[in-house]
Amino acid sequence: MSIFVCGDIHSTLDINKLDGFIGREDLNENDYLIICGDTGICGFSKEQERLTREYLRKIPMTILFADGNHEQFDALNSYSIDEWNGGKVHIIEPGIIHLMRGQVYQIDGKRFFVFGGAYSIDRAYRDLGFTWFEEEIPSQEEYEEAWKNLEECDYKVDYIISHTGPYEVITELGYECHDAALNQVRFFQQVADQVDFKDWYFGHFHEDVDVENFHCRIDEVTQIE
Repeated sequence: MSIFVCGDIHSTLDINKLDGFIGREDLNENDYLIICGDTGICGFSKEQERLTREYLRKIPMTILFADGNHEQFDALNSYSIDEWNGGKVHIIEPGIIHLMRGQVYQIDGKRFFVFGGAYSIDRAYRDLGFTWFEEEIPSQEEYEEAWKNLEECDYKVDYIISHTGPYEVITELGYECHDAALNQVRFFQQVADQVDFKDWYFGHFHEDVDVENFHCRIDEVTQIE
């Protein structure tokens, strides 16, 4: 089994970094590609959504994704909630699975804590309910469920997958946090300080950079197992 992680694909805009996986005979549904949000799998238009899914179906792996801030949350949340590998999910279609916020999953004997969402700094140029949604910001209930699930695994996981990153990592990368983003990035900082983990992968900032065991990704696709 192989597990790969990549950053945002923005529907078909940044998806070509995955071209090398199409048709690979050494991969199958027991291998995984994890996308760290902003996918377009539930797109802002049916055409965008169709093209994204058609492309991903050509990749001979199971596609897992955290939600970002640029998602069509009405569509995403219209799917029924199922359980998969120990955590709650939306099964978008066979082989494409949304990993929900605050969940811990067992994949190939490894624990993954996943928590999507982020603040859209460009929301002033978008339309509420069409190209940005209030659900991009996590709820108090999602934070509480995350802590409950982390407590149940004794605050020990192997990997953390998110869209944005912890406060100290973001500021070290040179980014300022909007007031509306602070609750989430400070929550992530608490997670970083209190949870025992190997590596943390996130997207959102459109660069490939590592800060110790925190890995921001956009173009680079990283094999982690």
